Amino acid sequence: MRLKYVLSEVLVGLWRNVTMTIAMIITMSVSLTMLGASALLYLQANEMKDFYYANIEVAMFLKSDVNDEQRQSLDAALNSDELVQSYQLETKDKALEKFRTLWRDTPDLVNSVSADQLPESFRVKLNNPEQYEDFAAKYATAEGVDEILDQRALLEKVFGILNSVQTMSLIASSIMAIAALLLVGNTIQVAAYSKRREVAVMKLVGASNWFIQAPFVLEAVAAGVLGSLLGFGALVLGKIFLIDGALRDLTELLTPLNWDNVLLMLPFMAGAGALVSAVTAWSTLRFYLRV
Repeated sequence: MRLKYVLSEVLVGLWRNVTMTIAMIITMSVSLTMLGASALLYLQANEMKDFYYANIEVAMFLKSDVNDEQRQSLDAALNSDELVQSYQLETKDKALEKFRTLWRDTPDLVNSVSADQLPESFRVKLNNPEQYEDFAAKYATAEGVDEILDQRALLEKVFGILNSVQTMSLIASSIMAIAALLLVGNTIQVAAYSKRREVAVMKLVGASNWFIQAPFVLEAVAAGVLGSLLGFGALVLGKIFLIDGALRDLTELLTPLNWDNVLLMLPFMAGAGALVSAVTAWSTLRFYLRV
C-alpha cells in the first residue's frame, strides 16, 4: 500500500509540474549527453594511443648520395641492435608509391614529383618507443644518415588536441550539470511547497521523513533516468549518422568507435543521472525545506 501511494504521488508530482519536469529532463539529457560523449572520447583516445604507439615507427632518412657500403653498414647495425624490434628499407620507388597514395586527390602535385626527388629511408620499429632518444643519438651521426624522425612527436600533438577537446567537453558538461542541479533543486522546492499542507498533516500523524521525502526524490530520479535515456539515444544517433555516416571519410585515421563502448554509456549515464538527481533532491528537502 505504501509503495502504491509513493508511486502514485511520483506520477502526480511529475504531471503537476509538467513544464518544469520537461525542462529538467531536457537539461539533464543535454548534460548527460556531453558527459557520455566526454567519456567516449576518453576511451577512444586511450584505444588510439594503444593502437598507434604499438605500431609507431622511426624514420631514418638517408642522404641523396648514400652508397651501397653505407647502406649495408646501416642494415647490419640495425639487424644487431637490441633497441630494434623490426625494420625495413623504403626505396625511392616505394617512397614514390606511398606519396602517390597519400596525395592521390592532388594529381598535379603527384605528377610533378619523381622517385629521384624522394629520399630512401629505414622504417624502424623499436622494442620500446620511449627509447627513441637513445636510438637517435646512436645513429644521428652515422655515415649516410640525413635525418631521423619520430612519429611519436606528431602523434603527441594529435593526442594533445584530443585531450584539449576532451577537457572542453568535460567543462561544458560540468556547467550543464550545475544548471541541471539547480533546476532539479528548484523543481523539488516548488513541488514540496505545493504539497506543504499534506506534508504537515503527514508529520502530525507520525510519518517518517523518508516516507515523506520518497515521492520527491523519486520524481527527480525519474527525470534523471529519462534524461539519460534521451542522452543515450543522442549518442546512438551520433554514432550511426555522424561517426559511421557523414564523417566516415574524415575518421579513416581514427580507430573505430566500438558499439561496446557506446552501450557501456547507458548504465553509466543512467546511474549518474539517477544518483545526482537523488542526492540533489534529498539535499534540497533536507537542508532547505526541513520536512
